[in-house]
Amino acid sequence: MNADFLIIQRMKQGDEASFDAFVCKYYGEILNYCHYHCFDRNYAEDLAQETFLHFFAKLSDYHDRGKTKNYLYTIAGNLCRDFYRKKKDIPTEYENLEQSSISAPLDSVLEQIAVEEAVKSLPPEFGEVIILYYFQDLKMREIADILQVNISLVKYRLKRAKNILGQRMGEEDAYESQRATYDL
Repeated sequence: MNADFLIIQRMKQGDEASFDAFVCKYYGEILNYCHYHCFDRNYAEDLAQETFLHFFAKLSDYHDRGKTKNYLYTIAGNLCRDFYRKKKDIPTEYENLEQSSISAPLDSVLEQIAVEEAVKSLPPEFGEVIILYYFQDLKMREIADILQVNISLVKYRLKRAKNILGQRMGEEDAYESQRATYDL
């Protein structure tokens, strides 16, 4: 039996401390995931909270199969996609640089913005893999489970996404650049 199974059983029995323990266990990861999708901390917090609300709303029907984290990522991913369908012009928290206090050097902030914009401009299936692999530190098997695709497709998407990002960020050599155009 895993720890999630026990927490979920106690949540189903109404134990409020179990709800808190569950949220504490996964909130940080889900918040980071949502933040990499919408790049605005306030929207990300709303989406992370909504992820848990959806999970708790369906708790009575949920059967633990040892993949609770994957299920939360799936819910969060769906909410992020729905959010983007509703809002096309989502402001980032970096748009008003002059209004915010920045403790990091300007170059690193601008580099972070460039990376975020490059990831945001990827086709959704590639951006999702990049976010899950690099920003959420998930293994390819976990990504395949979350996206419900074959692991070889995850590997392909990761490689293509890295090539595209390399081109857009100006860090790819000529051979890879030429090869990427033939892969489209």
